[in-house]
Amino acid sequence: MSAASRPLHGQHALITGAGQGIGAAIARRLAEDGATVTLLGRRRGPLAAVATSIGLTAGIVLADVTDGAAVSAAVSEARMGRGAISILVNNAGQAESAPFRRTSRELWDRMLAVNLTGSFVVTQAVLPDLVQAAQGRIVNIASTAGQRGYAYVTAYAAAKHGVVGLTRSLALELATTNVTVNAVCPGFTETELLTQSLATIVTQTGRSPESARAELTRINPQERLVQPDEVADAVRWLCSNAARSITGQCISVSGGEVT
Repeated sequence: MSAASRPLHGQHALITGAGQGIGAAIARRLAEDGATVTLLGRRRGPLAAVATSIGLTAGIVLADVTDGAAVSAAVSEARMGRGAISILVNNAGQAESAPFRRTSRELWDRMLAVNLTGSFVVTQAVLPDLVQAAQGRIVNIASTAGQRGYAYVTAYAAAKHGVVGLTRSLALELATTNVTVNAVCPGFTETELLTQSLATIVTQTGRSPESARAELTRINPQERLVQPDEVADAVRWLCSNAARSITGQCISVSGGEVT
């Protein structure tokens, strides 16, 4: 296989929340481009299934991204097993909804912890490797919720706005290094997380599953749901040498919902 078909050969990518959905799609795309990948998550079963589908270039490590000690141990394990990390994809996240007046402090803290603080914790743990890499890459998976507001997901949207701010500020801080920092902001994407959100809408509103899905689809000007592979393709490009001058950007993959 030619070097052109494996442009990430020799790169080691760590992907958080890689056991399903967008994270799994990203891991497969980067592996297709020749990267050695380490899948990080809390549950061994889903991670192992994705790793098996990729093959020998994939490994798994277990950690909750909000637990600094566990993340440090997982990063050390990944480094020992597959070498220094040159690509970090912060994908781990959760989405829960509630009207603002019924948003508990516990829900607020949980959304910020997993969606924002987790990216901070993992990035700090991996950054020493990235700044030593010939071509370091950080890609944060934010959301269109980090570019605009949505009703009933105040905590989630606030966290994703924080991810956008982290991305832009860190990009400036690292601009004189070989590390680029960007965010990909998907719209409503066909994942297990979306399935859970649809179930919540059905339960809370009494709508049919078909009606709930149609409402989310209408938000996209293309009138369809984004597919995980489409998000993965944006990440793949940002990790490539072709994107070496792209940093501090928040790329919306949303069918024109955010322009």
